[in-house]
Amino acid sequence: MARTTYDELLDAGVHFGHLTRKWDPKMSQYIFMERNGIHIIDLNKTLTKVEEAAAAIKQIVKSGRKVLFVATKKQAKDIVADYAKTVNMPFITERWLGGMLTNFATVRKSIKKMSNIDKLTKDGTYSNLSKKERLMIQRERIKLETLLGGISDLNRLPAALFLIDVKKEHIAVSEALKLNIPTFAMVDTNSDPSNIDFPIPANDDATKSISLITGIIIKAIEEGLDERKREKEDEAEKEAAVAKAKADAPEAVTPDRGENGKRARNKATATTAEVAEAAAETGTEPAEGE
Repeated sequence: MARTTYDELLDAGVHFGHLTRKWDPKMSQYIFMERNGIHIIDLNKTLTKVEEAAAAIKQIVKSGRKVLFVATKKQAKDIVADYAKTVNMPFITERWLGGMLTNFATVRKSIKKMSNIDKLTKDGTYSNLSKKERLMIQRERIKLETLLGGISDLNRLPAALFLIDVKKEHIAVSEALKLNIPTFAMVDTNSDPSNIDFPIPANDDATKSISLITGIIIKAIEEGLDERKREKEDEAEKEAAVAKAKADAPEAVTPDRGENGKRARNKATATTAEVAEAAAETGTEPAEGE
């Protein structure tokens, strides 16, 4: 089943590009026509590309890795943040700090600092500080939460990036290129799609368009998470079945070399002696094998 339809893309205004004088020639393959000085995106290409991106991102999530959502433009930040929270994925919606990927160890220190402030408030140390110190710590906490709150659970580099407006997020794209991290992005007619692994030609300014494309990617992530969960459950059931089979199988009979074996040997010796004694009394030889 298709993840979206031509009509849905049309209704969301995904086909509206930028003014023709602001276009990037590398986007020519995704442009259908020009109308009233505006480039119109080929929605057939959009349908194909969004399917490819959704299928690829689903496999990444299915393998247990994280996708970082990046959208710092005003009309996209709230939409992306809400969507990313539904699937527990990291997101950046305020400002991309230079070196967020290439200098990830330093960013992790800032995140750790934020968690240390939270510990101060929980263990009572915060209340023992002066009013001025509490105010300073509180301001720093708010600042860190604003910039890094969306990646507080990100303990290692993400497996992929999903971006809205690659022209605005060019620093994130360049860092991902240096680290060979796959990039998925909505690419408008004024952007360069050559540096994006999975470009989705679409209007990256309209909220409806952003919501539709991001929603498709989120559904693909949900599918990947569900499949991963089912695979884990199946593996757990198989392991439980194997363990049960081993427990129910009869134990192999082994020679008894303990006390029971000693008693059996003593009994056999006593039986042989009794046969010999009976033979002596009757004057006959015991039969061979007795």
